[in-house]
Amino acid sequence: MRLKKLGSIAEIIAGQSPLSKTYNEDGIGLPFFQGKADFQDKYPKAKTWCTSSKRKEAVQGDILISVRAPVGSVNICDQLSIIGRGLSAIRPLEGINGEYLYYFFKSNERKIANLGTGSTFKAITQEILKKIQIPIPVKDGNPFIDDQIRIATLLSKVESLIAKRKKSIEDLDELLKSTFQEMFGDPIKNEMGWEKKQFDSLLENIDSGWSPKCEAHVAEENNWGVLKLGAVTSCNYNEKENKALFEGSPFKKKLEVKKGDLLFSRKNTYELVAACAYVFQTRPKLMLSDLIFRLVLKKEIKTNPIFLWKLLINSSQRKKIQSFAAGAAGSMPNISKTKLKMVMLPYPPIDLQNKFAKIVEKVESIKEHYHKSLTNLENLYGVLSQKAFKGELDLSRIPLEKEAEPQ
Repeated sequence: MRLKKLGSIAEIIAGQSPLSKTYNEDGIGLPFFQGKADFQDKYPKAKTWCTSSKRKEAVQGDILISVRAPVGSVNICDQLSIIGRGLSAIRPLEGINGEYLYYFFKSNERKIANLGTGSTFKAITQEILKKIQIPIPVKDGNPFIDDQIRIATLLSKVESLIAKRKKSIEDLDELLKSTFQEMFGDPIKNEMGWEKKQFDSLLENIDSGWSPKCEAHVAEENNWGVLKLGAVTSCNYNEKENKALFEGSPFKKKLEVKKGDLLFSRKNTYELVAACAYVFQTRPKLMLSDLIFRLVLKKEIKTNPIFLWKLLINSSQRKKIQSFAAGAAGSMPNISKTKLKMVMLPYPPIDLQNKFAKIVEKVESIKEHYHKSLTNLENLYGVLSQKAFKGELDLSRIPLEKEAEPQ
């Protein structure tokens, strides 16, 4: 490997913003990409088009890099396009493979982001971009494009496996949503005529959490920690979203999260409030924070907690609950216990609830396996990319695959 400044191996084109009157959403003119908001997994998606004659263009094969708020994200341009001030186009010179450059920047996004400057929002200048050191495989003193292609091929294959695994998890989530809809219908419209119960009639108690001062890092396995909102925001329990208690700080054993708990975020933005998560499994010594309720169900009224979890995160039911959130101007919306208890919920027969819960448990078991596989693939990608750009991989067994045209 030999380090080369980006400015010596690629042309860098700074974007500029044409007059807004030349923009349209009707597909007239060229696609107009303004920043990371237009990026997808690998290729950007046009939302706006532009007809301005005063413009900066990116061509097929250019690497598009976000140069302001945020800095460092990359996509590959797949068609002639216009780029705004939030982007720069990196156009590889002869002997440099564009996919190789793309994967280098993608693998080093955080490092590139740290090069950004500015007090209000971070941005990276063209001069800083040009000075970024790129490791280039060489042969006989010249850039060796075959090894660049091999590295890009390898990382592309692992990236493809990661994308497929994510898609499998998304498909399973969609399966559960459609199964719920088929078995119970829309919970607000209640087309199937289920009996309605006030939430309070199903609840023994709503436990409130506690938020003492904590360390910034995650709690170690045998130490006490407090859940962050991120533990339930996705509507799937994530025990890694926690903060460690300071050493020697008191803890509240009664607030420890346990298997079978049903957790509910009482406070967040309007889009994220009222997230609910069922705890299939958790490590010990994690406590509820004061932003999260634990919903304790009455034993005498049989309610399946897994069914209730999926009911509460159903899109129409959750929107109804979110409408109960209130808060002063500038503060995060909050749902009180009183208002949450007033929510009316459909109550199908317990046998049907249990039947659905068994389906959920089977699917969640498969998802857990897929998530572990995804973590392993992401770790593999990280290790391979580090070794690849340090010149530590044996590339002789990687087939040489020429770049395919972007679809």
